[in-house]
Amino acid sequence: MDEEVAGDVWTGPDGDEVVRLRRWKGDWAADDPHANFKSDVVGYGLLDPLETLRGMSRNLDIPLGAIARYVLARWATGGSGGLLEIGPVMVHRLWAPVEEAEREGTDEERLRAYHQLRQMLSWLKLPLDDPTVYPPQAEDRTEDEAPDRTEDGTPDHPSEYGTPDRN
Repeated sequence: MDEEVAGDVWTGPDGDEVVRLRRWKGDWAADDPHANFKSDVVGYGLLDPLETLRGMSRNLDIPLGAIARYVLARWATGGSGGLLEIGPVMVHRLWAPVEEAEREGTDEERLRAYHQLRQMLSWLKLPLDDPTVYPPQAEDRTEDEAPDRTEDGTPDHPSEYGTPDRN
């Protein structure tokens, strides 16, 4: 751990780690791949997050440190949470057009990838925009929408496997 990081984290008397919140005004090269993130760190560093967290702590009756820990953990795990939400197969499917466009290296291919991604995302987004696209699932059905059933719980209609045996 380098000195700068070591000076920002220490162990408190109760054994918990303590983190010093500080502003940062760093310099970076124009071609730095992390320039956008670093710029955000500088910009958001001008704000006082404790003002919001103190209000939340007061209003929710949760210790300030617990809320700060939650916010940091939630943000820090957002990428893995996103992966869990859409799954590794879909991540690879979404990445494929980008990878192909970058391999080709032309604006025309990048635009083609954009249109392909737009179509894929609109397909994924469809049930969010129009929940009626899919029929209600069993747990979402109202009593009126539930399939008719006999006293023993079997469907009151023939299935693709034939009529239920009601001996």
